Amino acid sequence: MPNAPVIERIELTAFEIELDSMVTDRAGFGISYQPGAKGTHVRFAVRIIADSGVVGEYVPPRGRARVLMTAAEALSFSLLGKPALQREKHYRSMRRLTKHIGEAGIGALDIALWDLAGKQHGCSVGQLLGGYRDRLPAYASTLGGDRLDGLSSPEAYADFAEQCLDMGYRGFKMHGWHEGDVGEETAMIKAVGERVGGRMDIMYDAACHPSTLADAIQIGRVCDAYGLYWLEDPYGDGGVSIHGHQMLKKNVRTPILVSEHVRNLETTTDMLVAGATDFARADPDYDGGITGCHKVAVAAEGLGMDCEVHSCGPAMRQLMSACRNANYYEVNLVHPKCGNAWSLPVYTDGYSDEIDCIDADGCVPVSADPGLGVRYDWDTIRKNAIETLIIE
Repeated sequence: MPNAPVIERIELTAFEIELDSMVTDRAGFGISYQPGAKGTHVRFAVRIIADSGVVGEYVPPRGRARVLMTAAEALSFSLLGKPALQREKHYRSMRRLTKHIGEAGIGALDIALWDLAGKQHGCSVGQLLGGYRDRLPAYASTLGGDRLDGLSSPEAYADFAEQCLDMGYRGFKMHGWHEGDVGEETAMIKAVGERVGGRMDIMYDAACHPSTLADAIQIGRVCDAYGLYWLEDPYGDGGVSIHGHQMLKKNVRTPILVSEHVRNLETTTDMLVAGATDFARADPDYDGGITGCHKVAVAAEGLGMDCEVHSCGPAMRQLMSACRNANYYEVNLVHPKCGNAWSLPVYTDGYSDEIDCIDADGCVPVSADPGLGVRYDWDTIRKNAIETLIIE
């Protein structure tokens, strides 16, 4: 390809954001509600600079920055001097390099390369992928339960579900308490089902907290009674057992959603074919970027099945905009008394994943601007930087 841009430099910047009424563990993995708390959380940003001057940018909305930035740094050396538009080749190369470490770090680099390609060609990532829609139906996905004054009871979840319904949300997903107690979790599902059932789609994400398959069956039968849209990561196998979820599906009618915790196309496809899950799950940050996730969505479509995009952010919107077989955009993790930690204060164009990001029809827009369609506030990122790495 004549005059094709070549990757000249990669910059990785770790920076801090302020949290209001939220706290995080020291490693930066989890976020929880704590009224009145003030603290910080580490995120990181990627810039891939081509010799033509075109720059691909991406700021992953969520945590785990210390792990992912380190992995992205190691992978960045393999991209230097390579054609910037050969995303498929780079995806394959990075998968080989990370085959022993769970393919960590690929996502942010791949997404930045898609942003670069969109800017090079003057169109959005969704349009590069073929384009399908520019508005996405959304569901509210809660922060985990607390023992304070937020999501502290089944009634509090039901109140929040009704609030989200009144705002225009078409779906509501519960993340319960970390103990995974069957009695508590089922009481929450019942309360929400009785309050908003039949008026909006209801999902439940056990986040693998219930301990056993028997626990998952008990909870699943309550999901059946209230007609839940799906039961996600039902028990403590880690969300990865084909056989375990086949056994669960023999005892529960509610559709099962797993594969969030497997990192590649092949294993997700195996789970779909084996009947261990009713939906595929794809997360651009963790599952090989937009390249890897689009493959998952197409594989699911080929099997006549759906692929739900995990979490929120510009990359998730662009990916889902090109997928016919994705039902809902996940606005997570929202809470009735604090903001969304995944909605970063790093945009200059008004982009938001706060709870009020939906329109009157319960949808979020997808930008048609080049690349990811957002403009990052690099002054703020650099002002709050704690480390900058330049690979050249």
